[in-house]
Amino acid sequence: MGFIGLMFWLILFVLCWPLALMALLMWPLVWLLTLPFRLIGLSVEAVFALLKAILFLPARVLGWRPAR
Repeated sequence: MGFIGLMFWLILFVLCWPLALMALLMWPLVWLLTLPFRLIGLSVEAVFALLKAILFLPARVLGWRPAR
């Protein structure tokens, strides 16, 4: 969460403690609901990395090196 997130939560707790407690209790449920989307994003990123590796394979075989 980080320091900034903690400070926002503490300010919310002081101003409206029922909303802050509800947010604290709902966070694990939100995390579980977003988990499939993160897994799909990871899979799509892996597919694009594989496609890039396949497309650049002929150039790498012929000795191409990326610019530094």
